[in-house]
Amino acid sequence: MAESFLLHAGLAPLDREIRPPLSGAEALAEANRCLFCYDAPCTRACPTHIDVPLFIQQIATGNTAGSARTIFAANVLGSSCARVCPTEELCEGACVLGDQHKPIAIGPLQRYATDHALRLGLPILTPGPAVAAGTSAPTVGIIGAGPAGLACAAELLRQGYRSVIYEQADQPGGLNTFGVAQYKMTPGAALAEVEALARSGLDIRCGVRVGKNGTVTLAELESRHAAIFIGVGMGAIPGIGLPGEELPGVWDALDFISALKLGNPEVIKLVSKASVAVIGGGNTSIDVTTQAVRAGAAKVWLLYRRGPAHMPAYPHEVHLALAHGIDMVYHAVPRRILGSEDGQLRGIELQTVPADGSPADSRSPSDSTVVLEASIVVRATGQRGAGLAAELPVRTTAKGVVEVDAWGRTSHPRYYAGGDCTSGGQEVVNAVEAGKRAAQSMIRELLTPLGQVDAAQAQAE
Repeated sequence: MAESFLLHAGLAPLDREIRPPLSGAEALAEANRCLFCYDAPCTRACPTHIDVPLFIQQIATGNTAGSARTIFAANVLGSSCARVCPTEELCEGACVLGDQHKPIAIGPLQRYATDHALRLGLPILTPGPAVAAGTSAPTVGIIGAGPAGLACAAELLRQGYRSVIYEQADQPGGLNTFGVAQYKMTPGAALAEVEALARSGLDIRCGVRVGKNGTVTLAELESRHAAIFIGVGMGAIPGIGLPGEELPGVWDALDFISALKLGNPEVIKLVSKASVAVIGGGNTSIDVTTQAVRAGAAKVWLLYRRGPAHMPAYPHEVHLALAHGIDMVYHAVPRRILGSEDGQLRGIELQTVPADGSPADSRSPSDSTVVLEASIVVRATGQRGAGLAAELPVRTTAKGVVEVDAWGRTSHPRYYAGGDCTSGGQEVVNAVEAGKRAAQSMIRELLTPLGQVDAAQAQAE
């Protein structure tokens, strides 16, 4: 029997979800607003190409279980994506009703259907016939139980191939479990979906580090499996070279989110009533600022070196932060982090730079210097490549990002990759699609066709 990952996830949420679930009546009313477009732009806008009109029509006709099957057939992490996808930029952003009316609430409807299936314990996927019959087909070793690795394993299982997922952490799910802000998705919600996949037949082995100093080496994986999929995500957020960066109270953004998400009481107490300065301008920086406010911080600044027009964060995320009272400080370059005589963090010194197109790291005497009295400083300035990248027998960029083609093929014929380790950081739904495509590619190009396996076994008998 698959391990119940939920046994380890009994954590009280810090606060309410930002998008609460729909009631049955709300879901029915919203589903009946849909025009069920032919060649629907919402389906084309979804990286996993969920048949959105079909699943909404199934909700409208009372077939909620069928709706969930439609979603999971395209995206095995459909429940997670319903919570964390930037639907405003993807499916809902493409809705034809968006120009004159309110677009269909596709994300909440997707959550309504998938939560229904998970609550009833309905299967997310059905293993291929060869797996069900116990056929001895080649296997795939998957490094990382994040969205890309889980999707790769699920697609392989659906097509009749087994895999083993090796996960370094003590729980699966990757950023869904540890790195997505609590107000978007709790660890329990992420792990419920993984548990359903494990019940379907995914072999997930947590606490297993891959590498020369790990539990299992790459050479051992190569001897066990016909193909290897790399889904390790990205590494830590490196320091940015500020004086005082070693002071207690300076955080990596993902570590900060994870500590709050997993309910670390010391961190929750630290953030409560604190003044928090967040360095960055992407979606992760917005997650940090908004989560800090919802965790009780008294004051939160977001420090960005350029103007609002250049901020890479999605507009709807920026609006959410502003609605929470975040103070956006634009054209600001941190110069040093200040400590008190007893070694405690007391603030951050900024240089405000001209908004006239001058370089953001300008140090001209005319620029003004500002000190913010912060007790916590968080770096949300981009991750480095995964530590394992240096050991992999594949081509990587200077930043440690694994180079792949459109089908997840690396420079090594037995290695495939997908997710953040290849993109440098995208959405969960992009990682799911990358895992699916890599699985389809390795089945087509590397693994022994199941028909040949069955014929060889029949001949041997």
